[in-house]
Amino acid sequence: MRTVNMHDAKSQLSKLVDAVESGETDEVVIARNGRPAARLVPMISAVRTPVRIGVAKGLFVAPANPDAQDAEVEALFLESRD
Repeated sequence: MRTVNMHDAKSQLSKLVDAVESGETDEVVIARNGRPAARLVPMISAVRTPVRIGVAKGLFVAPANPDAQDAEVEALFLESRD
């Protein structure tokens, strides 16, 4: 969080908006006479959303019954211990 006084905010508004938009700072507090008066924050729609789970959709097929091969997998583990 960055705090600037009203006079500096007036003269540097475009730089402050760029800093918030780019993510350089999460918010800018504008103070008047040393007391916080306003907050400059990015618009929610402008914030980049992280990549969500599901990016591999369609790249593989899940088995109809995931438990069908349990005995085979168990046998493979038991064989490696001998």
